[in-house]
Amino acid sequence: MSTMSKLILPRSIRSAYTRDNGLMTFDAATIDSAGVFLVGELERLDQELHMPLASVTWGRDIDLREDVSIADEVSSYTNSTFAAAGGASPNGKSWIGKDATAIQGLALDIGKTPHPLNLWGMELGWTIPELLSAQRLGRPVDQQKFEGLQLKWNMDTDEQIYIGDTGLGVTGLVNNANVATSNAVNGNWSNGTTTPAQMLADVNAVLETAWTNSGYAYTPSELLLPPQAFSTLVQTIVSSAGNISALEYLKANCISNANNGKPLNVYPCKWLTTAGASGKTRMVAYTKQKRLVRFPLVPLQRTPLEYRGILQLTTYFGRLGAVEWVYPETGAYADGV
Repeated sequence: MSTMSKLILPRSIRSAYTRDNGLMTFDAATIDSAGVFLVGELERLDQELHMPLASVTWGRDIDLREDVSIADEVSSYTNSTFAAAGGASPNGKSWIGKDATAIQGLALDIGKTPHPLNLWGMELGWTIPELLSAQRLGRPVDQQKFEGLQLKWNMDTDEQIYIGDTGLGVTGLVNNANVATSNAVNGNWSNGTTTPAQMLADVNAVLETAWTNSGYAYTPSELLLPPQAFSTLVQTIVSSAGNISALEYLKANCISNANNGKPLNVYPCKWLTTAGASGKTRMVAYTKQKRLVRFPLVPLQRTPLEYRGILQLTTYFGRLGAVEWVYPETGAYADGV
């Protein structure tokens, strides 16, 4: 019995033996991390990079605050409050007489709201032989790792924007405690019994809440829905003629369309499936303007390529803040849709 046939390998490194000069061929569990696969003569291998399936929508739903830099550790903003007494009547208009000597002034209070601006980073590394081998195969490992890093960055940013971070104690676009929250008037859109008129009533109720709380200054321009509720809107037909969906009916007949002069933007959002109280679905209405609600973000930067023997390393880093609801009264939540 030869020495090769007596070799016992751990179960995690199982191998197959060949008779050509005693060489060993390791299985996929050993070699696929380097992108090396056995390809048959009649096999056509697709060289396209197939990334994990993931959906990020933060770039669609919020404006970025871009005045922050990598040197900043906190982002903040101020809200000003004014107080003005009337003339003869403290609650009236500021009338004065032509011989008045006592004239009321204006009181001002400025409050500052700070949020942490946290440093995000990830290191990429590969050896020179690994890089050259992967390039020979047409699958450069540095490019693939960079694609993976960008996916991680976008997924972390997406979560930070919509729901914040429990460990850091910050909230996001869809779960801020200062935004008015109520239960949907009818709700349960997916049960098959809610009519388009009832769906419209639910939407108009949450739009009117934000409109009223803002002193009738802003009617929401955006409406985010759980994917199930959005699907119900698309599939539900308003009339037996089948000429319009509940989604188009809602856009055309809600108070936002009438007040803003343009249709309401309605989008699905995966984070709303359990964002409501006690894990309920949630509907979010708000106005997408940088002065009302925004997210501080410092784009990714990287360090120069560092050599450690045959190892090459580089670190990508940026900063993610917390959603700044400068005017939370311009938004509204409704649970149970």
